[in-house]
Amino acid sequence: MKGRPPGKSGGRPLGGAGPRGSKPSGGRSSDRKPADRPRGGAKTGDARKGDKPAFKPRSPAATKAAVKSAPVKSAPVKVAANPAKGVSLDVRQFRVKADDDGIRLDRWFQRHLPDVGFNLVSRWSRTGQLRVDGARAAPGDRIAEGQMIRVPPAEQKPDAAEKPKRVRVIDLTPDEIAYVQEMVIHRDAQAIVINKPPGLATQGGTKTDEHVDKLLDGLLFDAESRPKLVHRLDKDTSGALLLARSSRSAAHFAKAFSSRTARKVYWALVMGVPSIDDGMIELPIAKQPGTGGEKMHVDEEEGLPARTRYRVIERAGNRAAWVELQPYTGRTHQLRVHLAAIGHPIVGDGKYGGKESFLSGTISRKMHLHARRIRIDHPDGGRVDVTAELPTHFANSINDLGFDIMLGDLPLDDEIDRTPTREDEKKFARQHAKQVRKDRKGERRSRGGPKKG
Repeated sequence: MKGRPPGKSGGRPLGGAGPRGSKPSGGRSSDRKPADRPRGGAKTGDARKGDKPAFKPRSPAATKAAVKSAPVKSAPVKVAANPAKGVSLDVRQFRVKADDDGIRLDRWFQRHLPDVGFNLVSRWSRTGQLRVDGARAAPGDRIAEGQMIRVPPAEQKPDAAEKPKRVRVIDLTPDEIAYVQEMVIHRDAQAIVINKPPGLATQGGTKTDEHVDKLLDGLLFDAESRPKLVHRLDKDTSGALLLARSSRSAAHFAKAFSSRTARKVYWALVMGVPSIDDGMIELPIAKQPGTGGEKMHVDEEEGLPARTRYRVIERAGNRAAWVELQPYTGRTHQLRVHLAAIGHPIVGDGKYGGKESFLSGTISRKMHLHARRIRIDHPDGGRVDVTAELPTHFANSINDLGFDIMLGDLPLDDEIDRTPTREDEKKFARQHAKQVRKDRKGERRSRGGPKKG
């Protein structure tokens, strides 16, 4: 029959405490005979009073010597560990030094065990695991030099639960996916360029359910996130539309557009023929009142600056012209507003050209504005430089008007070789010699004139 443990004494000798049921280090097995143990778990008079130790303590001299020789940090008490959790369950004990005399217990943890937070210290205190000289302690208790602090085993922080990867649900039909993937004319790790057909909006809006933004899930390919729009084209404008495949490339392309380092080239058929073959339109643009922002107009007082470069490629008598357009700013409907403002609206643009923007005969009534080329610096170096083929109605109009499609792709200004040729040098020399002769002739006339008295 099991007996009860020894009763509590006035204090536990330092370094002598062991696991429950083990023999005290200062007692001897012969001090108490088996016959003295009460049977049946009955308490003895000494156990009830609790005024005598259940074992013979060390002599005062021996105890003093043990305290004096005790290390600052005692050897941790070994407790069975749980290898399944990878936690070391070693109880730690620390001796309070003179520098920490009188400070709060929680302050001691901040100094010596900063990885142990206040909440954990409080929990250890509530559960009785935190002790000072064997007695339960609270975080606000003050400690004294020489006291022994019992610190529970270090707890391993549970691994953060791995969030399951978000599976993107592509809410597109196979036909829609095939439709948008057929638009792709360029794809790399950072960019996609599509050839947007006319009649498809870039983004949704009032009564606009079909748009490029809705179809972007069909352009995931090997990426984890859908492409991002970095600029837009009008619903009835066809051609090259750039998409970014990452947040980094989206920021890079957006900066290129805002700093005007990106180059966009448009083709358009316009009514009539501009009197200047190569010109710059500089007219400020603002929202037209009363249209809810759906229409823009030239506003010299409150409009935002807008610049458009145009070059005539070919002309069909005085009836129509094929022009190249380069926007140097990115205002809403800029090209359409500018061309209508100079009296040459884009063919098929009834919104800004009215009834006068349509050609008779076989020419389509759809708008003839196409984003032919986009050139922009690539975030990984080099450039994205892509051209988009004309939609069917525009290509048919080019043929019907007798234009040569091979004449359309004009070089940008920075692509033109400015190195003088031999013929240029001869021409310059002739002009220089002519100017010298003219200057000499003027000098002779001034010398031969009447003298002033």
